[in-house]
Amino acid sequence: MIIITGAAGFIGSNLAGYLNDKGIDDIILVDLFDNELKNKNLNNKKYTGMIHRDEFFPWLDKNHNQVEYIFHLGARTNTAEFDKSIFDRLNLGYSVNMWKACTGYDIPLMYASSAATYGAGELGYRDDHAIIRELKPLNPYGASKNDFDKWVLDQKDTPPVWTGLKFFNVYGPNEYHKSRMASVVFHAFNQIRQTGLMKLFRSHKTGIPDGGQARDFIYVRNLVNVLYWLFTHKADSGIYNLGTGKSRTFMDLTTATFRAMDLEPRIEFIDTPPDIRDKYQYFTEASMDKLIHAGYDKGFMSLESGVSDYVRNYLITGRYY
Repeated sequence: MIIITGAAGFIGSNLAGYLNDKGIDDIILVDLFDNELKNKNLNNKKYTGMIHRDEFFPWLDKNHNQVEYIFHLGARTNTAEFDKSIFDRLNLGYSVNMWKACTGYDIPLMYASSAATYGAGELGYRDDHAIIRELKPLNPYGASKNDFDKWVLDQKDTPPVWTGLKFFNVYGPNEYHKSRMASVVFHAFNQIRQTGLMKLFRSHKTGIPDGGQARDFIYVRNLVNVLYWLFTHKADSGIYNLGTGKSRTFMDLTTATFRAMDLEPRIEFIDTPPDIRDKYQYFTEASMDKLIHAGYDKGFMSLESGVSDYVRNYLITGRYY
Protein backbone atom coordinates (compact mmCIF):
# COMPACT_ATOMS: atom_id res chain seq x y z
CA MET A 1 0.00 0.00 0.00
CA ILE A 2 0.94 3.66 -0.47
CA ILE A 3 0.94 6.24 2.34
CA ILE A 4 0.18 9.93 1.75
CA THR A 5 0.55 12.32 4.69
CA GLY A 6 -1.20 15.66 4.36
CA ALA A 7 -3.62 13.70 2.21
CA ALA A 8 -6.63 16.00 2.66
CA GLY A 9 -4.58 19.02 1.68
CA PHE A 10 -4.02 20.70 -1.65
CA ILE A 11 -1.12 18.67 -3.04
CA GLY A 12 -1.88 15.48 -1.11
CA SER A 13 -5.42 15.21 -2.48
CA ASN A 14 -4.20 15.91 -6.02
CA LEU A 15 -1.66 13.11 -5.63
CA ALA A 16 -4.33 10.73 -4.33
CA GLY A 17 -6.53 11.52 -7.33
CA TYR A 18 -3.60 11.11 -9.72
CA LEU A 19 -2.72 7.72 -8.25
CA ASN A 20 -6.37 6.70 -8.63
CA ASP A 21 -6.20 7.74 -12.29
CA LYS A 22 -3.20 5.40 -12.64
CA GLY A 23 -5.21 2.52 -11.17
CA ILE A 24 -3.75 2.73 -7.65
CA ASP A 25 -6.30 2.80 -4.83
CA ASP A 26 -4.59 0.83 -2.05
CA ILE A 27 -3.76 4.12 -0.34
CA ILE A 28 -3.70 5.10 3.33
CA LEU A 29 -4.53 8.76 3.88
CA VAL A 30 -2.92 10.50 6.86
CA ASP A 31 -4.10 13.92 8.08
CA LEU A 32 -6.08 15.63 10.84
CA PHE A 33 -9.41 15.36 8.96
CA ASP A 34 -10.82 18.14 11.12
CA ASN A 35 -11.68 20.68 8.41
CA GLU A 36 -14.95 20.08 6.56
CA LEU A 37 -13.97 22.25 3.58
CA LYS A 38 -10.57 20.57 3.34
CA ASN A 39 -12.09 17.10 3.61
CA LYS A 40 -14.11 17.79 0.45
CA ASN A 41 -10.82 17.37 -1.39
CA LEU A 42 -11.19 13.64 -0.73
CA ASN A 43 -14.64 13.26 -2.25
CA ASN A 44 -14.64 10.61 -4.98
CA LYS A 45 -11.13 9.45 -4.08
CA LYS A 46 -10.50 5.72 -3.71
CA TYR A 47 -8.45 4.63 -0.70
CA THR A 48 -8.05 1.83 1.83
CA GLY A 49 -8.13 3.82 5.04
CA MET A 50 -7.75 7.12 6.89
CA ILE A 51 -5.46 7.61 9.89
CA HIS A 52 -5.11 10.64 12.14
CA ARG A 53 -1.55 11.97 11.99
CA ASP A 54 -1.07 11.47 15.75
CA GLU A 55 -1.95 7.78 15.39
CA PHE A 56 0.16 7.10 12.32
CA PHE A 57 3.44 5.92 13.84
CA PRO A 58 1.83 3.35 16.15
CA TRP A 59 -0.13 2.14 13.12
CA LEU A 60 3.08 1.94 11.06
CA ASP A 61 4.80 -0.10 13.77
CA LYS A 62 2.11 -2.75 13.33
CA ASN A 63 1.64 -2.54 9.55
CA HIS A 64 5.01 -1.58 8.06
CA ASN A 65 5.34 -4.89 6.19
CA GLN A 66 2.39 -3.87 4.03
CA VAL A 67 3.76 -0.42 3.10
CA GLU A 68 5.41 -0.01 -0.30
CA TYR A 69 6.11 3.74 -0.29
CA ILE A 70 5.49 6.91 1.75
CA PHE A 71 4.76 10.33 0.30
CA HIS A 72 5.28 12.67 3.26
CA LEU A 73 3.51 15.88 2.21
CA GLY A 74 1.97 16.89 5.54
CA ALA A 75 3.34 20.08 7.12
CA ARG A 76 2.45 23.39 8.66
CA THR A 77 2.79 25.70 5.65
CA ASN A 78 1.73 29.10 6.99
CA THR A 79 4.52 31.53 6.01
CA ALA A 80 2.96 34.22 8.23
CA GLU A 81 3.24 32.04 11.36
CA PHE A 82 6.21 33.02 13.54
CA ASP A 83 5.90 30.57 16.44
CA LYS A 84 8.99 28.45 15.82
CA SER A 85 7.86 25.76 18.27
CA ILE A 86 4.94 24.87 15.97
CA PHE A 87 7.29 24.24 13.06
CA ASP A 88 9.77 22.37 15.26
CA ARG A 89 7.00 19.93 16.21
CA LEU A 90 4.95 19.57 13.02
CA ASN A 91 7.59 20.01 10.34
CA LEU A 92 11.02 19.14 11.70
CA GLY A 93 10.13 16.72 14.51
CA TYR A 94 7.45 14.80 12.63
CA SER A 95 9.67 14.51 9.56
CA VAL A 96 12.62 13.25 11.62
CA ASN A 97 10.36 10.56 13.07
CA MET A 98 9.17 9.68 9.55
CA TRP A 99 12.74 9.35 8.29
CA LYS A 100 13.74 7.13 11.20
CA ALA A 101 10.70 4.91 10.70
CA CYS A 102 11.32 4.55 6.96
CA THR A 103 14.97 3.79 7.64
CA GLY A 104 14.19 1.19 10.25
CA TYR A 105 11.45 -0.48 8.23
CA ASP A 106 13.23 -0.18 4.84
CA ILE A 107 10.48 1.90 3.22
CA PRO A 108 11.20 4.35 0.36
CA LEU A 109 10.39 7.95 1.32
CA MET A 110 9.54 11.09 -0.63
CA TYR A 111 9.10 14.29 1.36
CA ALA A 112 8.14 17.89 0.63
CA SER A 113 10.73 20.58 1.15
CA SER A 114 10.17 24.11 -0.17
CA ALA A 115 11.62 26.88 -2.30
CA ALA A 116 11.17 29.01 0.83
CA THR A 117 14.46 27.45 1.96
CA TYR A 118 16.29 29.66 -0.57
CA GLY A 119 15.41 32.88 1.25
CA ALA A 120 16.11 35.96 -0.84
CA GLY A 121 18.06 33.87 -3.32
CA GLU A 122 21.50 35.14 -2.32
CA LEU A 123 23.00 31.79 -3.35
CA GLY A 124 20.71 31.24 -6.31
CA TYR A 125 18.16 28.46 -6.71
CA ARG A 126 20.32 25.40 -7.41
CA ASP A 127 19.38 22.12 -5.74
CA ASP A 128 23.01 21.55 -4.87
CA HIS A 129 23.52 19.73 -1.58
CA ALA A 130 26.70 21.76 -1.01
CA ILE A 131 24.81 25.04 -0.49
CA ILE A 132 21.97 23.80 1.70
CA ARG A 133 23.79 24.51 4.95
CA GLU A 134 24.48 28.10 3.80
CA LEU A 135 20.89 29.02 2.90
CA LYS A 136 19.10 31.76 4.84
CA PRO A 137 15.30 31.32 4.78
CA LEU A 138 13.23 34.44 5.43
CA ASN A 139 10.64 32.93 7.81
CA PRO A 140 10.24 30.09 10.33
CA TYR A 141 8.38 27.93 7.79
CA GLY A 142 11.28 28.06 5.33
CA ALA A 143 13.75 27.57 8.17
CA SER A 144 11.94 24.43 9.36
CA LYS A 145 12.11 22.93 5.88
CA ASN A 146 15.78 23.79 5.55
CA ASP A 147 16.52 22.44 9.03
CA PHE A 148 15.16 19.07 7.96
CA ASP A 149 17.07 19.12 4.67
CA LYS A 150 20.27 19.79 6.65
CA TRP A 151 19.45 17.04 9.13
CA VAL A 152 18.82 14.60 6.27
CA LEU A 153 22.20 15.30 4.69
CA ASP A 154 23.90 14.49 8.01
CA GLN A 155 22.38 11.01 8.22
CA LYS A 156 24.43 7.90 7.54
CA ASP A 157 21.41 5.64 7.95
CA THR A 158 18.77 6.29 5.31
CA PRO A 159 15.65 4.78 3.76
CA PRO A 160 16.43 2.50 0.79
CA VAL A 161 15.45 5.30 -1.60
CA TRP A 162 14.68 8.85 -0.53
CA THR A 163 13.76 12.06 -2.33
CA GLY A 164 13.31 15.59 -0.96
CA LEU A 165 11.48 18.02 -3.25
CA LYS A 166 11.75 21.80 -3.01
CA PHE A 167 8.29 22.83 -4.20
CA PHE A 168 8.17 26.26 -5.81
CA ASN A 169 4.89 28.23 -6.17
CA VAL A 170 2.20 25.62 -6.72
CA TYR A 171 -1.32 26.48 -7.89
CA GLY A 172 -4.33 24.47 -8.98
CA PRO A 173 -7.54 22.73 -7.88
CA ASN A 174 -8.34 21.71 -4.30
CA GLU A 175 -6.96 24.80 -2.55
CA TYR A 176 -10.39 26.21 -1.61
CA HIS A 177 -9.58 25.69 2.09
CA LYS A 178 -6.22 27.50 2.16
CA SER A 179 -7.46 31.03 2.88
CA ARG A 180 -4.57 33.53 2.93
CA MET A 181 -2.08 30.81 1.92
CA ALA A 182 -3.90 29.92 -1.31
CA SER A 183 -2.20 30.68 -4.62
CA VAL A 184 -2.23 34.10 -6.28
CA VAL A 185 -4.34 32.60 -9.08
CA PHE A 186 -7.01 31.62 -6.57
CA HIS A 187 -7.03 35.06 -4.98
CA ALA A 188 -6.92 36.82 -8.33
CA PHE A 189 -9.92 34.88 -9.61
CA ASN A 190 -12.00 35.69 -6.54
CA GLN A 191 -11.02 39.36 -6.47
CA ILE A 192 -11.75 39.80 -10.15
CA ARG A 193 -15.09 38.03 -9.89
CA GLN A 194 -16.13 40.14 -6.90
CA THR A 195 -14.70 43.56 -7.84
CA GLY A 196 -13.78 43.46 -11.52
CA LEU A 197 -10.12 44.23 -10.75
CA MET A 198 -7.03 42.76 -9.10
CA LYS A 199 -4.85 44.42 -6.48
CA LEU A 200 -1.18 43.49 -6.56
CA PHE A 201 1.55 44.34 -4.08
CA ARG A 202 3.52 47.44 -4.90
CA SER A 203 7.25 46.88 -5.25
CA HIS A 204 9.36 48.14 -2.36
CA LYS A 205 12.63 47.23 -4.02
CA THR A 206 14.65 49.47 -6.34
CA GLY A 207 14.80 48.17 -9.89
CA ILE A 208 11.68 45.98 -9.59
CA PRO A 209 8.54 47.58 -11.10
CA ASP A 210 5.14 47.21 -9.46
CA GLY A 211 3.85 43.80 -10.49
CA GLY A 212 7.35 42.79 -11.55
CA GLN A 213 7.90 40.52 -8.57
CA ALA A 214 8.46 37.08 -10.07
CA ARG A 215 8.02 33.46 -9.09
CA ASP A 216 8.44 30.04 -10.60
CA PHE A 217 4.76 29.02 -10.76
CA ILE A 218 4.03 25.32 -11.28
CA TYR A 219 0.61 23.82 -11.96
CA VAL A 220 -0.22 21.12 -9.42
CA ARG A 221 -1.15 18.67 -12.19
CA ASN A 222 2.43 18.93 -13.48
CA LEU A 223 3.83 18.62 -9.96
CA VAL A 224 2.05 15.36 -9.14
CA ASN A 225 3.15 13.98 -12.51
CA VAL A 226 6.75 14.48 -11.34
CA LEU A 227 5.96 12.81 -8.00
CA TYR A 228 4.55 9.81 -9.83
CA TRP A 229 7.52 9.68 -12.19
CA LEU A 230 9.97 9.65 -9.29
CA PHE A 231 7.89 6.97 -7.56
CA THR A 232 7.93 4.70 -10.61
CA HIS A 233 11.45 5.43 -11.88
CA LYS A 234 13.36 5.37 -8.58
CA ALA A 235 15.81 8.15 -9.44
CA ASP A 236 18.96 8.62 -7.37
CA SER A 237 18.27 9.64 -3.79
CA GLY A 238 18.71 13.33 -3.05
CA ILE A 239 17.07 16.74 -2.81
CA TYR A 240 15.58 18.10 -6.03
CA ASN A 241 13.94 21.34 -7.11
CA LEU A 242 10.39 21.10 -8.37
CA GLY A 243 9.36 24.14 -10.36
CA THR A 244 9.23 24.76 -14.11
CA GLY A 245 12.62 26.44 -14.50
CA LYS A 246 10.99 29.60 -15.81
CA SER A 247 10.16 32.62 -13.62
CA ARG A 248 7.10 34.71 -14.45
CA THR A 249 5.86 37.97 -12.95
CA PHE A 250 2.72 38.53 -10.93
CA MET A 251 1.65 40.85 -13.74
CA ASP A 252 1.90 37.90 -16.16
CA LEU A 253 -0.10 35.68 -13.84
CA THR A 254 -2.80 38.27 -13.25
CA THR A 255 -3.13 39.01 -16.95
CA ALA A 256 -3.46 35.26 -17.64
CA THR A 257 -6.24 35.03 -15.05
CA PHE A 258 -8.19 37.89 -16.63
CA ARG A 259 -7.80 36.29 -20.07
CA ALA A 260 -9.02 32.92 -18.73
CA MET A 261 -12.12 34.75 -17.47
CA ASP A 262 -12.54 36.47 -20.87
CA LEU A 263 -11.98 39.90 -19.30
CA GLU A 264 -9.66 42.81 -20.01
CA PRO A 265 -7.06 43.30 -17.23
CA ARG A 266 -7.77 45.94 -14.57
CA ILE A 267 -4.94 46.08 -12.02
CA GLU A 268 -4.26 48.35 -9.03
CA PHE A 269 -1.29 48.35 -6.65
CA ILE A 270 -1.27 48.36 -2.85
CA ASP A 271 1.55 48.39 -0.31
CA THR A 272 2.94 45.02 0.75
CA PRO A 273 1.69 44.33 4.32
CA PRO A 274 4.33 45.41 6.89
CA ASP A 275 4.30 42.00 8.62
CA ILE A 276 5.72 40.28 5.53
CA ARG A 277 7.46 43.14 3.73
CA ASP A 278 10.99 42.39 4.93
CA LYS A 279 10.44 38.64 4.43
CA TYR A 280 9.16 38.90 0.87
CA GLN A 281 10.84 37.05 -2.01
CA TYR A 282 11.08 39.21 -5.15
CA PHE A 283 12.32 36.45 -7.44
CA THR A 284 12.45 32.66 -7.55
CA GLU A 285 13.37 30.36 -10.41
CA ALA A 286 14.13 26.68 -10.02
CA SER A 287 17.23 25.23 -11.57
CA MET A 288 15.79 22.02 -13.03
CA ASP A 289 18.98 20.48 -14.40
CA LYS A 290 19.20 17.78 -11.71
CA LEU A 291 15.71 16.40 -12.38
CA ILE A 292 16.22 16.57 -16.15
CA HIS A 293 19.56 14.79 -15.87
CA ALA A 294 17.79 12.12 -13.79
CA GLY A 295 15.69 11.43 -16.88
CA TYR A 296 12.52 13.50 -16.48
CA ASP A 297 11.61 14.76 -19.95
CA LYS A 298 7.87 15.44 -19.87
CA GLY A 299 8.15 19.22 -19.59
CA PHE A 300 5.69 21.61 -17.96
CA MET A 301 2.60 23.54 -19.02
CA SER A 302 3.07 27.24 -19.67
CA LEU A 303 1.69 29.65 -17.09
CA GLU A 304 -1.05 30.71 -19.50
CA SER A 305 -2.12 27.10 -20.20
CA GLY A 306 -2.09 26.10 -16.54
CA VAL A 307 -4.03 29.16 -15.40
CA SER A 308 -6.56 28.68 -18.19
CA ASP A 309 -7.18 25.06 -17.22
CA TYR A 310 -7.45 25.90 -13.53
CA VAL A 311 -9.79 28.85 -13.99
CA ARG A 312 -12.02 27.42 -16.71
CA ASN A 313 -12.30 23.83 -15.50
CA TYR A 314 -12.19 24.28 -11.72
CA LEU A 315 -12.61 27.78 -10.29
CA ILE A 316 -15.48 28.91 -12.51
CA THR A 317 -17.38 25.68 -11.86
CA GLY A 318 -16.28 25.14 -8.24
CA ARG A 319 -15.07 21.65 -9.15
CA TYR A 320 -12.55 19.61 -7.20
CA TYR A 321 -9.98 17.27 -8.68
